[in-house]
Amino acid sequence: MLQAILHVPGEKEILVIDDGSNDGTRELIRLAYANQKDVRIIFHEKNVGKGGAIRSGLRTASGDVVIIQDADLEYDPADYPRLLAAMEQTGARAVYGSRFLNKKKVTPFWHRAVNYFLTGLTNALYGSKLTDMETCYKLVKKDVLDSLKLESNSFEIEAEITAKLLKRGERIVEVPISYKGRSYHEGKKIGWRDGLKAVGALFRYRWSRG
Repeated sequence: MLQAILHVPGEKEILVIDDGSNDGTRELIRLAYANQKDVRIIFHEKNVGKGGAIRSGLRTASGDVVIIQDADLEYDPADYPRLLAAMEQTGARAVYGSRFLNKKKVTPFWHRAVNYFLTGLTNALYGSKLTDMETCYKLVKKDVLDSLKLESNSFEIEAEITAKLLKRGERIVEVPISYKGRSYHEGKKIGWRDGLKAVGALFRYRWSRG
């Protein structure tokens, strides 16, 4: 995964968040990338969830923009330039990589149905016209992300980011990206409970004062 990111042209800071792994991953990371100048490694002593890992990375990041890359490479780092170009061309401070703009069925039916529901709920609550609220490829200006004061620890961090951006009136530009989804048998962890948490987050942040 890190090799794919390193091969993307342009200056970058790569933050690797090991969220309390106990399968030998951290030892491999140390051996392979401890002396890599573009890579900074953060180890959590215990698992705090995706949201907690993202917030940990944000406290350390020093760049102007941030994009989150899951380690399973369902999303292709080769799409980074496309998101960055859209940000530069439109002046938007948030750009989402949409898995569904190209109309291809890139996810299983159940996942696609849940995503359509969550995205539709987002559009109804916040007056947006998104096609993929749950995308993990959210390119956002660092100062904007910092100002959101994110608090989620789990997968509902995706809903929280979108909800807070839209509530503040930020324009979110979408661009099509490639995607190779994994099944539960291949290690995908998100489940129906995470969908319920996302729904709760969308409603909670719609009427919160923050």
